[in-house]
Amino acid sequence: MKIAVGSDHAGFSLKEAVRAELVRLGHEVTDVGTGSAAESVDYPDFAIPVAERVARGEADLGVVVCATGIGVSIAANKVAGARASVVTSDDTARLTRADNDSNVLALGQKTAPSTGDALRWLRVWLETPYAGGRHDRRVQKIRVYEDAHIRP
Repeated sequence: MKIAVGSDHAGFSLKEAVRAELVRLGHEVTDVGTGSAAESVDYPDFAIPVAERVARGEADLGVVVCATGIGVSIAANKVAGARASVVTSDDTARLTRADNDSNVLALGQKTAPSTGDALRWLRVWLETPYAGGRHDRRVQKIRVYEDAHIRP
């Protein structure tokens, strides 16, 4: 799969671990930055380009990281076609894919108990298929709303 990743300075170390894990798993990774934790940068500058790549079909999925995952998820969700979810456990990783067909994973470097936990959530998220069925009508409502209200 093609997967876009991005983070601000507060998520840089975890983004690097995510990128390495994705490569290890055989995925093609596009890293939109940031390139360092040394300088303070703004999370929308990285979360939005990841979400745009997913929405345009240039990436199959995206992963965004900041201190909590909250800021990057809010920013990514401003892009029509992106469905970003903050993941904080194996269950949230599984359910956001199975029930919500999320296509952008948001992680928090400071809120994940460990890098190992965050990487496990990543793998659960990647391995979980969208369940469809009763969830289709809910996800479709999101898509219809985007089509009617959000202009490129």
